[in-house]
Amino acid sequence: MFSHYFGLRTDPADAFTAAFRIPNFLQNLFGEGALSASFIPVYAALLGRGERREADRVAGAIGSLLTLIVAVIVLVGVVATPLFIDAVAPGFHGAKRELTIELVRILFPGAGLLTMSAWCLGVLNSHRRFLLSYASAVVWNVAMIATLLIAGGGAALPRLAVILAWGSVVGSALQFGVQLPVVFRVAPDLRVALDTASTHVRTIGRNFAPVLVSRGVVQVSAYVDQLIASLLGTGAVTGLQNAATLYTLPVSLFGISVSAAELPAMSSIGGDDRTAVDALRRRLDAGLRRIAFFVVPSAVAFLALGDVIVGALFQTGRFDRTDSRYVWGILAGSAVGLLASTLGRLYSSAYYALRDTRTPLRFAIVRVILTTVLGYLCAIPLPRLLGVDMWWGAAGLTASAGVAGWVEMLLLRATLNARIGRTGLSAAYVATLWTSAAAGAGIGWVIKLALPPLHPIAAATFVLGAYGAVYLGAAVALRIPEASAAMARLALRSR
Repeated sequence: MFSHYFGLRTDPADAFTAAFRIPNFLQNLFGEGALSASFIPVYAALLGRGERREADRVAGAIGSLLTLIVAVIVLVGVVATPLFIDAVAPGFHGAKRELTIELVRILFPGAGLLTMSAWCLGVLNSHRRFLLSYASAVVWNVAMIATLLIAGGGAALPRLAVILAWGSVVGSALQFGVQLPVVFRVAPDLRVALDTASTHVRTIGRNFAPVLVSRGVVQVSAYVDQLIASLLGTGAVTGLQNAATLYTLPVSLFGISVSAAELPAMSSIGGDDRTAVDALRRRLDAGLRRIAFFVVPSAVAFLALGDVIVGALFQTGRFDRTDSRYVWGILAGSAVGLLASTLGRLYSSAYYALRDTRTPLRFAIVRVILTTVLGYLCAIPLPRLLGVDMWWGAAGLTASAGVAGWVEMLLLRATLNARIGRTGLSAAYVATLWTSAAAGAGIGWVIKLALPPLHPIAAATFVLGAYGAVYLGAAVALRIPEASAAMARLALRSR
């Protein structure tokens, strides 16, 4: 919807994309990752021991402290917005810069509400209520889509960006609001209180700081990418975000979902005895296999058939075929590290379940340093050396981030293996997945070349449908257990 009304190579598209990411730093930093990693292990352990009243008291204290901290940060963020723009988008000037400042000031309060929504997520996930905590984000998206449908036909582009920002704030409030009744239902003894004396609250605080820094350095990496992209010309910032939207789909569906489900489960195992360690290792290995089964074909699809995927989802209105090819190039770069990033998420969750938040922090810093150095080299000097348009430097940003993601994941795995014993995917299993995906991609590519000119969605139906069918069929034929389980679930639902 955004691509239809804003296109790719327009100043309002770049301005909204950049503005949207700045306050979301607050949500990503304080919300989903840091809060879940520090809060859920303690809260879930209390619930596992049957101490529900104490668990609710801790949840109320954390919610109160988070509200106070977020309110202060939102206020500072609104006042200091011009400084943020100069720091993360130095390539924006004139009216483009002023529009970005206006949009950031509108979006900051909404990011604060999304951060509080992440607190609700932590409570609900600990009670094994996963559906609402993640489905509530649909309300936020629906609010923005409704805003575009209502105002998109009549509002000029710069004005539409402002209207959409207000629609995002309304959606943020709705996402937070729909979760609150269920939070109070599963945690009836939850009370608002600034309790900093509790041992459990202090434990969460001690765990929160390293994870906060860890998430922070990862976010810094994303903002370095945006900073460099702002220097590559109009459309690079939006193209990078469009690719990130697709890239984060398998990360969210198959990486974050498995990690989120496993974190409270691994945290409730508890203990350092051999039985507990073996149970943790089994859960981790099973989760790694589930992630890889879905993420490997996602990476191959991005690399080989990315133009079909981008065209189906974005090619409409102001977004044309040339824009689809450009975003495909960026998406292909992101495919380099897709598997590593999703596996790394689960490895980090295993550390958090063991109450170790410092090891992931160290390796996150290594990743950010590598991403920054390699990103600059691949985005600016390399295109000049190859004699290609600087615009394509955005693809170098995603590819370099993928290389850094592999380094981080391998460090996480090696260190954890030294602690709890061997974990990870067998070479035979991974080779089978890549072979099955390559076979599907070959068939999909042949169909793409043979098809007459069709609407992008129709073309994607044929190409991606064949790709998915071949991959799943090959995986079943090669006796991949996850493929057989997926087929069994499909058969059960079709009855």
